[in-house]
Amino acid sequence: MSTKTPVKRRRRKQFNLFVKGEYFDFPMLFIVIFLVCFGLIMIYSSSSYRANLNLGDPAYYLKRQGMWAIIGFIGMFIVSTVHYKVYMKFTIFFYVLAIFLQIIVLILPNSSHGAKRWIVLGPIQFQPSEFSKVALILFLAHILTLTVRQVRTIKGLIKVGIFALPLFGLVGVENLSTSLVILGITILMLFVTSPKYLPFIAMILAGVVLGGIVLLSAGYRMERIEIWLDPENHTKGLQTMQSLYAIGSGGIFGKGLGQSMQKMGFIPESHNDMIFSIVCEELGLFGAICIITMFVMLLWRIMYIANNAPDLYSALICVGVMAQVGIQVFINIAVVTNTIPPTGIPLPFISYGGTSLVFLMGEMGMVLGISRHIRIRK
Repeated sequence: MSTKTPVKRRRRKQFNLFVKGEYFDFPMLFIVIFLVCFGLIMIYSSSSYRANLNLGDPAYYLKRQGMWAIIGFIGMFIVSTVHYKVYMKFTIFFYVLAIFLQIIVLILPNSSHGAKRWIVLGPIQFQPSEFSKVALILFLAHILTLTVRQVRTIKGLIKVGIFALPLFGLVGVENLSTSLVILGITILMLFVTSPKYLPFIAMILAGVVLGGIVLLSAGYRMERIEIWLDPENHTKGLQTMQSLYAIGSGGIFGKGLGQSMQKMGFIPESHNDMIFSIVCEELGLFGAICIITMFVMLLWRIMYIANNAPDLYSALICVGVMAQVGIQVFINIAVVTNTIPPTGIPLPFISYGGTSLVFLMGEMGMVLGISRHIRIRK
């Protein structure tokens, strides 16, 4: 009688496509809901006059943004139920698709305000750079997880950083501000993964040099530097000056919701990138501080989820999303207050723009989905 020792087979770790965790970050959810709703109010307040004058419907922009907000909320809740490891299967596809879309947008003749940034599909305008941010975050999170030991060396950091160059270059051809956001996301995700500091100083210096070259390569970018240095005497400094007038006239508590004067044609498209100046004019310094506080709280909740994430991959996704939101908020407010040269970056959740809002909501869904995997100590 032969006796055979049973062979133990290794079981592959499996995960369900949809998850129902013990924890869900409701504070972050409430902050996102508040910011989106506040954004809808400010879009109506800042655009109603011109929308009624030009389109005959004061709620035109509110309706469109409201539609995208509903789509964004639905997408956010669906994404929040998906297991974050599912993204690994589509990482390379998303990255290649992002590069393809950025090439397409440069080839197509469609442009707005002299820049090729949108793909027009009938009545819908799609901005591929918003998708590129998400694709880059997922791609870098995956690559850094696989090469976590290699990035401890300068050579390893450079190898991983090179992966961001195609998107950085393609986006930067027509949209320098968004390419800077992509660069910032890359540097911060690398910084979190690697324990070394000196390579990042070198990367920042290289970024400054590269930025200088890009600025010198286009005359209109140097013109923005001139506007920033002396907006009052520059022929194209009107938008900057009117924005500063709006901020200054708001005082501490503002003129009141809907009482802005600068939105009546003085600030072009005040519901877009310059909407923070209308917030300051109508709600004053108090309102501006409240909104900045809400953004700080949002970044804190994302950081909390990153610190308690189950693994490096999910933590890096949170870091990438946090970097994107934080950098965009900083650049937008800095431009509105003339702290840095003028450039086009929307204020997350508040500025008008369907593509930006939907993808941001999707990213919030990813972070909320990761929060479901936080283990509660009993």
